Amino acid sequence: MQTIVFIETTKSGSSREAIKAAERLGYLTVLLTRRKKFLAQRIEFPDVHQMYYVNRIDSKSVKEKLIILKRQGKQIVAVLSFVDPFVQIAAQLSNEFCNSSINVDAISKMEDKIQTRQTLEGQSFSPSYTVIDSFNQLTNDIGDFPFIVKAPVSTGSKDVLYVADHQQLKAAIQTITEKYDHQPVLIEEYLEGPQYLLEVVVQKGEVHLIAVIEQEISKQDRFIVTGYGLLAKVEKEMKSSLQQVVYGIVKAFNLKSGTFHLELKQVNGQWKVIEINPRISGGVMNRLIEVAFGINLVEETIQLYSGQKASLHKQQSKFVYAHYMTVNTKGRLKKVTGKQRALRHEGVEEVYIKPRKGAFMTPPLSMGHRYGYVLASADTLSKAKTIAQNAAKEIQFHLHRL
Repeated sequence: MQTIVFIETTKSGSSREAIKAAERLGYLTVLLTRRKKFLAQRIEFPDVHQMYYVNRIDSKSVKEKLIILKRQGKQIVAVLSFVDPFVQIAAQLSNEFCNSSINVDAISKMEDKIQTRQTLEGQSFSPSYTVIDSFNQLTNDIGDFPFIVKAPVSTGSKDVLYVADHQQLKAAIQTITEKYDHQPVLIEEYLEGPQYLLEVVVQKGEVHLIAVIEQEISKQDRFIVTGYGLLAKVEKEMKSSLQQVVYGIVKAFNLKSGTFHLELKQVNGQWKVIEINPRISGGVMNRLIEVAFGINLVEETIQLYSGQKASLHKQQSKFVYAHYMTVNTKGRLKKVTGKQRALRHEGVEEVYIKPRKGAFMTPPLSMGHRYGYVLASADTLSKAKTIAQNAAKEIQFHLHRL
């Protein structure tokens, strides 16, 4: 039977929706995961036909599983991952087992923030940066504070640190080098300006700018995206300037077919690339695009990587906003109230609550500390945003405070 093997997933969001899409398309779905709790919760994954625990996810371990699957008579048509940092491993093994022609080198560079900066060296849309191995390597001509300090392979804003002086810089470098076994550290200029996310598909050399999304950033201890506003219409001048950036990235990475998303800031009329990832953004992104345009992007990604033609025609056009919810104190969840009231707000498309009763909750230190969202649509972005934010006020997380 034609089979798609997925390397890791989350319980909801883009990676899980990809598995559901593969099942809808008629494939046998196989999930390889390091999360033992998923096997304990097996009944909650009806879209996963076969689930296997792997102690570690690397090329050797996954390859051994793929060989076993082939011996069982399964025809593997794609090996996919929508979860960092496994996109590269999946692409490499898809090329080996499925005769795909995915540019693994491009994916590898996108998964590493330092290699991304080096690949885009000299481009007008790339901010200035420095790479060091320790605080002792810093020189006085590093530039003016503030800076952003990043681990090269971290995701979800966990290790993106804002530093305002030498003391904070030293502490940030020490934290990251200790956590990541003394890997190099990336120091970037801090950029002020509105931030956007772009979803891009490249199919046989043709570049498709699927969606432009305004991001709302909450800066507490970390930079957390709490709002995503998808633009149903993009002004001609803005679209043209964004396309120039996207084409420059595609050329720099020599990408002929594949998907990626990038985050940019508009600084003094110029675009600056904050980050690139070789997959659709996680969380609400697939639903955001589906409600706005009728395009299930994870499904079309599966079509692309399994050798079929991705259909990227927009069936409709709505302004859509997703408001994420966080908490201000630590505690264990007693109950959640207000979901049904939120759903009754006109324009609300979906309300998602992530934590279960008893779950430990904390103010956000990473994107994983967002505990649900309200998704709303309207004929303008401001209306969609107002609907989502007002509906979210109905929802209360009741905690046993610690």
